[in-house]
Amino acid sequence: MNKEKRRQLTEWILTYLPEKNDLQGTLELQGLAGDAGFRRYYRLNTIPSMIAVDSPPSKENNLAYVQISLALNARGIRRPHLYAVDFSRGFLLLEDLGEQLMQPLLNDETVDKLYGQAELMLLSIQNSAPDTQIFPIYEKASLAQEFDLFAAWFVKKLLGISIDKHAKNMLDTLCTDLITSALSQPQVIVHRDYHSRNLMVVDDKKLAVIDFQDAVIGPVTYDLVSLLKDCYVTWPRELVESRVLSYRKRLEDSQLMAGVDEQTFLRWFDLMGLHRHIKVMGIFARLALRDGKTGYLHDLPLVIAYVLDVVARYPEAAVFGQWFETKITPHLRSHSWYSDNHQFSSADLTNRDKF
Repeated sequence: MNKEKRRQLTEWILTYLPEKNDLQGTLELQGLAGDAGFRRYYRLNTIPSMIAVDSPPSKENNLAYVQISLALNARGIRRPHLYAVDFSRGFLLLEDLGEQLMQPLLNDETVDKLYGQAELMLLSIQNSAPDTQIFPIYEKASLAQEFDLFAAWFVKKLLGISIDKHAKNMLDTLCTDLITSALSQPQVIVHRDYHSRNLMVVDDKKLAVIDFQDAVIGPVTYDLVSLLKDCYVTWPRELVESRVLSYRKRLEDSQLMAGVDEQTFLRWFDLMGLHRHIKVMGIFARLALRDGKTGYLHDLPLVIAYVLDVVARYPEAAVFGQWFETKITPHLRSHSWYSDNHQFSSADLTNRDKF
């Protein structure tokens, strides 16, 4: 942040700082690690502390953030309280929820409790009114555009591999099949990045959710995939399936879904995960190449492992799997960030720190 922008943000904070948040001396802005977007976060030296956000309006949809924040709050979903917003300059003043992400707390002893809480909060989100004035519909065009990030950024730009006509037709067919599966599911509110780095454990030991500004109305399994096939945490396949089928029962009990057998729901889940992780390969490559956030390259091996695990299970993805192993995998092994040692059959959990 340049000096002028910092001066403007400082003056704005002092104007809208709530009386209950006592300032400790001269206002200080402590920079915090950001997310994958263009927002910048600053912790303030107040008691209790607060978070100021510089969220460039040309790059971030701040109106969506505010609208979705209020909608979640109306449903009783814990999220950072919003104290002030300046849409013209992209300034926000938020409650400070602390630094305790769910991710580092996950282990064999805490998994049931923490994921149980996360699933209950997800169910509350999905039970919220799907107001299309607030939540856009996750349309076929958006799903297809996200799928195409894989070819554009991961295959062509990161690996330098060209895609011939045969491969393009194969990718188009897979994309169509995955979108058909996604759109055949019940459509609910979808956070779109509901995972262990966007869930926080707050003072009362309950969970709060952050980074929700891209929420849409979409497939019922999307956020469940984000949670249980987390791009930063590896879970054994047996544990994942057990929790998926348990959540299916929760959906039925909540009358969000009916008449969907276990095999169909698990297939929805896996194919939704395949779409998401193919997209994420493109997103992580773009973050590294375009935005200089190269730490995400080290998260790619787990994402790739998820993809290969699913393509081995479903005939409709077999051709893609064969192409990937033949054309893509040999190139991966030449990159220092790649390893193929992720397994989903062991009883152990691999929990990796944030880069």
